[in-house]
Amino acid sequence: MFSSSSPMRGALALALIGSAQLAFAHALPKLQQPGPGATVSAPHQVAIDFGEALEPAFSKLIVTNAQGTQVNTAQSSVDAGNKKHMSVALPDMAPGVYTVQWSAVAADGHRTQGHYNFTVK
Repeated sequence: MFSSSSPMRGALALALIGSAQLAFAHALPKLQQPGPGATVSAPHQVAIDFGEALEPAFSKLIVTNAQGTQVNTAQSSVDAGNKKHMSVALPDMAPGVYTVQWSAVAADGHRTQGHYNFTVK
């Protein structure tokens, strides 16, 4: 076993700290509006708050209907005053199930993506 003053132990501790920091470097959703599985009256936008600042040029939201057709005509945007907030305006929407597809690139370059559904009543 290594002694407490061993250089190997110090290197191991630094590696663990570094990997923990990398694990938190990904931009993941913290709050979604409407949220996953929600049933709502026709929303005027989809908004997601992420845990990390986003790179606006490489992050986007797309909303599709049950047939897979994109319903948002506006492009999504990252809020200039809060780089953790991304939203997209929505047109009037018919009742049905919609899918939000998101792709987020953190300011450090790490890309994450995902999707979820919500229902318009």
